[in-house]
Amino acid sequence: MSVLFSLNQVSKTYGDDTLFSDLTLDFKSKEQLGLIGMNGSGKSTLLKLIKGMTLPDEGERIVRPGDRFVYLAQQDTFEPEKSIEDILYDCLTDEPIDEKERHKRVNQALGKGKFADPALLAKHLSGGWTKRLAITRALCKKPDLLLLDEPTNHLDITGILWLEKMLQTALFSFIVVSHDRTFLENVCSNIMEIGKYYEQGYFKIQGQYIKFEKEREKFLIAQQSKQSSMASKMRREDEWLRQGAKARSTKAKYRIDQAEKLRIELAALKTRNKISTKMGIDFSATGRQTRKLLQVHNLKKGFQGNDLFSNLTFELGPGFCLGVVGENGSGKSTLLSILKKNMEPDEGTVKWAENLRIAIFDQDRTQLNPEIPLREALNPAGGDSVNYKGRSVHVVTWAKRFLFMPDQLDMPIKRLSGGEKARIILANLMLEPCDILLLDEPTNDLDILSLEVLEQSIKEFAGAVIIVSHDRYLMDRVCHKILYLDPNADAQFYKDFNQILTMRQALLEPVKKVSKKSAPKKNAARVKSNFSFKDKYELEHIEAHILEGEALVEQLTKQVQEPESIKDPGLMTKICSQLETAETTVQELYARWEILEDKKAAAEK
Repeated sequence: MSVLFSLNQVSKTYGDDTLFSDLTLDFKSKEQLGLIGMNGSGKSTLLKLIKGMTLPDEGERIVRPGDRFVYLAQQDTFEPEKSIEDILYDCLTDEPIDEKERHKRVNQALGKGKFADPALLAKHLSGGWTKRLAITRALCKKPDLLLLDEPTNHLDITGILWLEKMLQTALFSFIVVSHDRTFLENVCSNIMEIGKYYEQGYFKIQGQYIKFEKEREKFLIAQQSKQSSMASKMRREDEWLRQGAKARSTKAKYRIDQAEKLRIELAALKTRNKISTKMGIDFSATGRQTRKLLQVHNLKKGFQGNDLFSNLTFELGPGFCLGVVGENGSGKSTLLSILKKNMEPDEGTVKWAENLRIAIFDQDRTQLNPEIPLREALNPAGGDSVNYKGRSVHVVTWAKRFLFMPDQLDMPIKRLSGGEKARIILANLMLEPCDILLLDEPTNDLDILSLEVLEQSIKEFAGAVIIVSHDRYLMDRVCHKILYLDPNADAQFYKDFNQILTMRQALLEPVKKVSKKSAPKKNAARVKSNFSFKDKYELEHIEAHILEGEALVEQLTKQVQEPESIKDPGLMTKICSQLETAETTVQELYARWEILEDKKAAAEK
């Protein structure tokens, strides 16, 4: 495969913080890479550097001429008064394509994005649909390389599955920054982590995320072992040097020089191993022995006549973790508000154990004052030490436990990243012994190393946990049951995410017949009112052609994901080309169907 771009000994520094130095790597055509790393390691900066939006301090970026690199930022804003369709047309204004091609691209994008109303204004879109529009706009530009920075942020489970399908069938190369490990496993064929704890500045494997986890663990263990081995060798060299060896001979001088090189290498290795230290999370339970901490019976809540959930009943006891998932607007935050006693249910009861202590992680970070310094946020009681489990811990030591440096302690909260703010809230929760932890989207902005520690801490917590998250990887590992909220159906409990996805698929499968409502509403070409016999015949049979086309798309999509296709670049290119043709055919059939329906309606008037 040809190389799309190369980075040669690239370095980038902001102030006193060196993100990466002497970074050298190649990226090949058709590669689909997941990029991970600790918060602040430079993932977003690296994407911008690859795109050419920022320049390296040292080194060079070499790109293949003529290739189109498209960057999808974490946050995208749109002109509020513009429609979805106008926004998509606008992104193609400077493209060297004719009007017919622009119209075709926009209609395909509207279909793939599943936008029911292209005329809807941007200001009326939810966070999830705004993100979907940003992704669709990027796809509309037909990139050779798509650079996605945390694309699953703000997406609910339906949106995440939609994006997975887009990337699984992608004909372009992509690099995606994400902390969603299941998402990475499902869409990326290669994984790379950047970090100062690797000698090259990164660690990369050919394989999916689960394989990466195992290989990274082996590498870090080997690096620790190498430090022990080198430390033993250095002790022997130090002992030899203390014996008064002099550089009188070439051999002795060589050994002294080698000892100094060993000392420098060992110091660098110790630094790398120290940086890889994970955040230390350890929630404190009160030790209460009450079997029933929380009892919910026949709970019901709705707004403006629409039920979010009803007949909801469950119990929580010590050591039990309940996950809560659902589409955006399904009532997850409302349920937590009721459990936090901030809202009354319409029907049903919630019974809390006497003197129950609840600790809350707020996804909006609203409990953090943006103007106060980090020192005060980590130690609300004031002073130089925090009281953790009955012992005094200096605030500098406490800050280091959550991966903060001493020179950050006087920095105001408003200057910290989302991940750093999340770590502050988790630090504060650890200072509050509690019976129940309510964690509302705690995984947002946390890097993967922190997510792994959070996972282990939830498992070890002696009290009960209710966690709202779209992180399937985490939820499947910590939850004993998962409550799925669906505004269009009764709330149900499931064992894991696979059961939820199986249920969703089963609901879709019986609908074999294509509904006119499912056809994307497009600004079709002007139609004539005469509806001929030939048009009537075509309309009667077009539904069958659409079903055939969708079946072919499904078949080719499965072939793209098969190991044989992944291993054979030639076969992959052939199948992807067939898939693109099949998807285009389906979109054109939908557009033709709409035209025929309009002609029929006009003729009947």
